[in-house]
Amino acid sequence: MRVIAGLSPVPESCQGAVVAIGNFDGVHRGHQALLDRAAAEARRLNRPWGVVSFEPHPRSYFKPDEPVFRLTPAPLKARLVEALGASFLAVLPFDRALSELSAADFVTRHLVERLRAAHVVTGYDFHFGRGRTGNPAMMAELGAKLGFGVSILEQVRDEGDQHSPFSSSSIRQALRHGHVKAAARELGYHWSVMGEVVRGDQRGRTIGFPTLNIVLDKGADPFRGIYAVRVRDAAEKGQAHWPGAGYFGDRPTFDTGRTFLEVYLIGFDGDLYGRQMLVEFIDLVRPDKRFASVEELVAQMKQDCQSALTMLAAAQAEDPVAAFPLGRLQAKGLI
Repeated sequence: MRVIAGLSPVPESCQGAVVAIGNFDGVHRGHQALLDRAAAEARRLNRPWGVVSFEPHPRSYFKPDEPVFRLTPAPLKARLVEALGASFLAVLPFDRALSELSAADFVTRHLVERLRAAHVVTGYDFHFGRGRTGNPAMMAELGAKLGFGVSILEQVRDEGDQHSPFSSSSIRQALRHGHVKAAARELGYHWSVMGEVVRGDQRGRTIGFPTLNIVLDKGADPFRGIYAVRVRDAAEKGQAHWPGAGYFGDRPTFDTGRTFLEVYLIGFDGDLYGRQMLVEFIDLVRPDKRFASVEELVAQMKQDCQSALTMLAAAQAEDPVAAFPLGRLQAKGLI
């Protein structure tokens, strides 16, 4: 998949395509249905299809002091979009110039003149242009006027559920409460973090639990606690997962005053510093807590590892997200 960053020229092979447009944070099952529609239109028109998204998240531009809990920061979003079959991902810079474009000018400059889109697929709630004045109905009107087709996807929810469409907001709330299984059902895969392993303070080594330390983007705000996780090298597609116990919190026993993502790989002994790793959150083992002593903490960590292994074995035997495209690929280590 080709990534077209910023306002760089659009290759001829990516012009005249079917384009799905939106923020797509999480690339959840509602987003996946929209991308499926784009792929179907591309087959009908015998054209490639791609995705148009924005960086940074528009909310980060308008409220820079309120970091957004991004479910899928840009590198992970690109992996997921590629796994679903997109030929390209065009990432528009969400800056002052873009925010001040009228809705009509946005469509003309970016969808017509740059991408020469043959067809545009958008969700029912997509707004664009200065003051968010553009909406799906306007997109359809502009398409008829400027010569491209438009498909508008309505709300997507589980069959029989009339109240809860899939949404990035509800997934964030589930993760903030430690409901990782509920989040996975909406995502269609296990929520994951991708990042570089950096050197920490080596405290885990002193108590017999050396961990991988991964820096999270500002705004990341999942529930503080211990998780059963699967881990693999992001560069090695198809590689078997390592089982692990992941920790998200601020180490209350040690009064560090900092937030960490640490992962103890069960049964692994090696050096992974500097490598990009994917950490999949499978289940919550327990909430974070303060211990009276390091010895009490170590005893609990041994129990946590056993609990994590039990949860991972259960997930492998019957994984609820394996029925979905990204869930199947994730289980095989292909995203």
